[in-house]
Amino acid sequence: MYRRLDAQHLIIVKAFENRLSLAPLNLVAGDKVLESAAGSGIWALEFSAESHANGVKVDIECIDLSSKQFPPTGTYPSNINFSVHSIISLPLSWTNTFAYAHQRLIVLALNDSLWRQAIAELYRVLQPGGYLELVEFETKRFHCGVGPSSNKLCSLVDELFADKGIIQGVSTYLCPLLEEIGFVNVRCEVRDVPVGGRQCVVQSGAGYTGEQWGEGWMGVKVPVVKGGGYGVVNTEEEFDVLVRDSVREWNESKGLFTSFYTILANKPY
Repeated sequence: MYRRLDAQHLIIVKAFENRLSLAPLNLVAGDKVLESAAGSGIWALEFSAESHANGVKVDIECIDLSSKQFPPTGTYPSNINFSVHSIISLPLSWTNTFAYAHQRLIVLALNDSLWRQAIAELYRVLQPGGYLELVEFETKRFHCGVGPSSNKLCSLVDELFADKGIIQGVSTYLCPLLEEIGFVNVRCEVRDVPVGGRQCVVQSGAGYTGEQWGEGWMGVKVPVVKGGGYGVVNTEEEFDVLVRDSVREWNESKGLFTSFYTILANKPY
């Protein structure tokens, strides 16, 4: 799990020209940064090191729903803190606290109602003038059907997303929502990342191998089976076979890609 998420971090950073952030930040020593859905903290650790190398030591609060992926205490700098919190219910004491908030890849966890709560909370805890940066993948273009098995998998996931209320069309949904909540200067940048085929071999680390892409799909196995398989599979074993055959199709294909979006916004003064 950790290797997959860390590899995904590297792919996303490379896709955005090896930048950890696209926000035009002007942070100063003592500023507070919020990292939501922090996972292993790899982004926060690299952002802290980069800031320190530029002569600025910021305090970073890393939050997630679970501490399972947090690094062991004592293995990270003292200016980084890890805590268990939900993005839809942050501490009241954090109001107007953070100069910058960064959140990545939670689109599969939130429906419309939860997104609205999350964005409202991010707005509340940012300082006036603070930057918000959201990084998500496009669920509509997440579907890479290039053969019988991968097309079945795409159909299955379409049904799952509709059943769970997962937002499809991330950029066209989030940008207006940010403005509705009160953010200004909202903008979006997109990068396409290759999947399978020879592209990932030629451009090492620039995209997903079929196997890496298949690992991502495995994350929806349990909800798919609990949902009855949506007319495509009946058991976890059948889902495993479907993903395995899809991996083969992806590795034999050319020109596949997925899209990542970085959405930036300011809380007004």
